[in-house]
Amino acid sequence: MPELLRMFLVFAKVGVMTFGGGYAMLPMLMRELVEKRGWLDTEEFANMTAIGQCTPGIIAVNMATYVGFKRRKNIGGIVATLGVIFPSVIIVSVIAAVLRGYTELPAVRHAFAGIRVSVCALIVKTVVSLWKTSGKNMFSVILILVVFAASVLIDVSPTLLVIGSALLCILLGLYTERRAKKGGAE
Repeated sequence: MPELLRMFLVFAKVGVMTFGGGYAMLPMLMRELVEKRGWLDTEEFANMTAIGQCTPGIIAVNMATYVGFKRRKNIGGIVATLGVIFPSVIIVSVIAAVLRGYTELPAVRHAFAGIRVSVCALIVKTVVSLWKTSGKNMFSVILILVVFAASVLIDVSPTLLVIGSALLCILLGLYTERRAKKGGAE
């Protein structure tokens, strides 16, 4: 099968098989891109997830564009992106047409409640997977707690939290390297 068609189908499968937005797609993206196909390694997937957080657009679309571009440049990015959004456009159009007059029915409300709960579980699974690739030192734990508290308790912008965390880690890394060089020079 030609690679562009394979990319389109892989991302269309992700788009059609996952519900609940970009975060809910992360477990399937990880399985398809890292575990099954090897198009990304775990660290690259974690990095792209982080970058997808602080760039405009849906994380799955950003990931598709990146992987497609990495494999086949501009045409790959376009094909992979179309693959991931095409099913959503079709599904949302059909659901909107069908459910227009039924959103107040108890069965429909209960179905949406169930979908929200399952999406939360998928997001937690992704967080656990990402944690496995993150630094597991005291600084990382403190940073996670500070970022979580800032986002939940005082509603700091996610963009500011991501940029602030990146800058803080850059500074800490440079400081650590500098100290190591001074210690090795003595």
